[in-house]
Amino acid sequence: MRPSAGPRHARRPAPTMLRGIYLPRSMDAGAFAMTTYGIPLLVLATTNSASLTGLAFALEWVPRLGAFAVAGAMVDRHGTTRVLRTASFLRALVVVAAAFALPQMAAGLATTAAVMLLAATSGVLTEFSYIAAETAGGIASRQAGERAHRVQSVLLGIDQVGTLAGPAVASLLLERAGAAGMLVTIAVFSLLACAFAPRQYTTRAEKSQPVMAGLRTGWTTLRALPALGWLVCGLTLSNLAVGLLQAAAPVIVVKEFGHSSADVGLIWSVAAVASLITVAVCRRAIDRFGMWPVGALSATVAASACLAVSLAQTYTAYLVLIAVLMAGEGGMTVVLRTLRSHLIPASVFGATLSMTILLLLLPFPLAGVLVASVPPALLGHVITACAVLQALGLLTAFSRLRTLPVLRAHLA
Repeated sequence: MRPSAGPRHARRPAPTMLRGIYLPRSMDAGAFAMTTYGIPLLVLATTNSASLTGLAFALEWVPRLGAFAVAGAMVDRHGTTRVLRTASFLRALVVVAAAFALPQMAAGLATTAAVMLLAATSGVLTEFSYIAAETAGGIASRQAGERAHRVQSVLLGIDQVGTLAGPAVASLLLERAGAAGMLVTIAVFSLLACAFAPRQYTTRAEKSQPVMAGLRTGWTTLRALPALGWLVCGLTLSNLAVGLLQAAAPVIVVKEFGHSSADVGLIWSVAAVASLITVAVCRRAIDRFGMWPVGALSATVAASACLAVSLAQTYTAYLVLIAVLMAGEGGMTVVLRTLRSHLIPASVFGATLSMTILLLLLPFPLAGVLVASVPPALLGHVITACAVLQALGLLTAFSRLRTLPVLRAHLA
């Protein structure tokens, strides 16, 4: 629900939350989750290589990071609707083309190159649509005022439902219907996101900003908001551990535990259920106790679970610990999104949002490189080291947040 440009649009009614925010966000979240979790499984099924799976994870995320240099500025300049529609439509074209091309290719270098290119291209387009949908959610949160955390809880719940269904559906389709079935389903969700995107407007000031200036604008704004900067710093270190677990999951579950790709999807679906429950609880807990206690408790749960993951010897223990970890991450994400919607000025929200997400996602390609370069037998030690780094980062971040007077109104 983007604010109108001026008197010309002042009398136009804003779209409802369901039609204008939640419905397109739901469709994009489904495509996002299936792309993020399904394509690495496709690479493993196609190449049967742990190293190439890790490399594909890195290749999926590196172009995404590059997209953030322009995605936020594009949203600020052209509006959430145009960016969401364009990115979703192009993603549908890419995955449909891959669905028709892959079955015609013989196994070998050409197929490997095709799935790697698919990972990179779909990753870029997914981030453009995500930035557009997230910016619309940020605008809705600001309009909600003191109830901003409730809007963010719904949006995060939508993301978690996508994460709940996406990996399971992608893995099952990959096993039952092959690559074509999974990719066509991603295309359907993408086209629905394109169709449901509401009409929104931009101001002339936003249109006059050069696209590449968005990265600099976002960095300058973030530096002026130390509270947001500390939280982003802590969560960036946390995401290194989370990204490593995501990248290593196909290798650990399939190669070490001897389970199927469907069981990989089951892990993230169960984790999404745990996170979804946590988000619902956090919404009420924040009303009663404030954001800082809820965020600090969530950080403690996430760090403890991550430290224990490397000790898991069975598939069941691994699944439970991942679920607990992602539950803690869900609580911290509610805090991040709520503060972000309160603190970032509306005129530079898209550019600053891009910068924060860029920093939060920087660890993911590094995680893919680690999985590609470290022997599977040593992954447990790497996970432990990243878990220790995560715990230290979260401890420092929340300690600093507690001492910042500017946040007392939000964290109390």
